[in-house]
Amino acid sequence: MTSYAAVALRDNLLNELKTSMKNKDLQASTTIRSVLSEVYVADKTANEKVSSSVITAILRKAIARRAEAALQYADAYRLELSEKELQEVAILKRFVPPLMAEADIERILREVVADIPAETPENRKMGMAFKQFYAKVEKSAVDPDTVSQKLKAILAESS
Repeated sequence: MTSYAAVALRDNLLNELKTSMKNKDLQASTTIRSVLSEVYVADKTANEKVSSSVITAILRKAIARRAEAALQYADAYRLELSEKELQEVAILKRFVPPLMAEADIERILREVVADIPAETPENRKMGMAFKQFYAKVEKSAVDPDTVSQKLKAILAESS
């Protein structure tokens, strides 16, 4: 079963593809096609249309891949290719919902850590906290590295 958000995000990508094709914007249409291709592969792998969180994760990975490529091109003094990758990043960022604010992440993590029993061994607290945190928050709405850093800091100050 697909949610409205997944359909809306998928439709948004398809509509932007149509618009970019009508406007003969080759770079935008190629970039959106590549992401839609990854979405369709995920659909076939799951044997159903994937959720918005999966589509968002695909978009974030595509953005990260292109940003990394832009850095590598810049390091190799291939500025025209670096600029092309950065333009593709800008195209894809239009479709990605904003990440949750760090203050909200920290607040939820503090609530989660407070709910963990004090007698829980230290080596299990982090896993339990992650599990409870991601039960409350959609995974695609947060940066996992930020969550990990914040959680480690909170656990360090509470022990």
